[in-house]
Amino acid sequence: MKDDIKNLESTCKIDAESLTRFKQQLPDVAENIIKSCYDKESYTHIDYEPIPSEGYVVDIINKLREILFPGYFTREKIDPVNLKYYIGQAVSVLFDMLSEQIAHSIRHECFRYDLPCTECEEQGQKFALALLESIPSIRKKLATDVQATYIGDPAAKSHDEIIFSYPGIFAITIYRVAHKLFEFKVPLLPRIMTEYAHSLTGIDIHPGANIGESFCIDHGTGVVIGETTVIGKNVRIYQGVTLGALSLPKNAGEHLRGKKRHPTIEDDVIIYSGATILGGDTVIGTRSVIGGNVWITETVPPDTKVIMETPKLVYK
Repeated sequence: MKDDIKNLESTCKIDAESLTRFKQQLPDVAENIIKSCYDKESYTHIDYEPIPSEGYVVDIINKLREILFPGYFTREKIDPVNLKYYIGQAVSVLFDMLSEQIAHSIRHECFRYDLPCTECEEQGQKFALALLESIPSIRKKLATDVQATYIGDPAAKSHDEIIFSYPGIFAITIYRVAHKLFEFKVPLLPRIMTEYAHSLTGIDIHPGANIGESFCIDHGTGVVIGETTVIGKNVRIYQGVTLGALSLPKNAGEHLRGKKRHPTIEDDVIIYSGATILGGDTVIGTRSVIGGNVWITETVPPDTKVIMETPKLVYK
């Protein structure tokens, strides 16, 4: 027993000495990291001016969902008596959160690119108010998205199930808010919002895309919708669909930035899983059906069905 105690004490001393030896090296490690922060080839934001915070953006998204779908994402019970109080309080909180993060985004852009002063605090308040004023219209569009999903998915038991649990609706919800901020030309913030949805759902919708009502993303994993994509009304797409740009030559980024690089999908189109549709001049005509795993870089006329030939299976 005594020998066991001695062995244990000896082991503890060795562990303590080892920890001390390693921790003594930490000041040098920290100093090297600090030096690397001033390396012009690395990316840092070391400044007195704040930039948007992803944590606050997530809080904004969660609060927005509470007022876009009242009663679904709140811990408190919302009824006809307290609705007015709850929404009033939520709008006030959101206004402050949005104003601050929008102002940080604009200020960061000004300092980063040495732009003239744009009165970012006032701009933040102006755009926050404008976004909140647009909530009723966003809610109407989201209602059509939920309805389109319910109509097209026999596995959906209720609208509640779709709102609570469908990744497509989550991604579309965040996109519709971010798109409004994108229209206001708010930098950084819209992309942070849609990339947060992308990280959770696997659905990548650029906030610059223009998407009509009654939009349905079924399943959703692997969907990519590029910045200049235009999508009409009552369009349904499945998992793994890419609405992208043709391969760009080296150094073409600046030349093509802001120009139409992604396809146009007209009303009442269905695009099945794995389809890839590329190019700014490519138009998928009204009521067309695009089969799975096809590759399209040319315009498809209205009322057209595009499918691959049946592959030959080999059994061994």
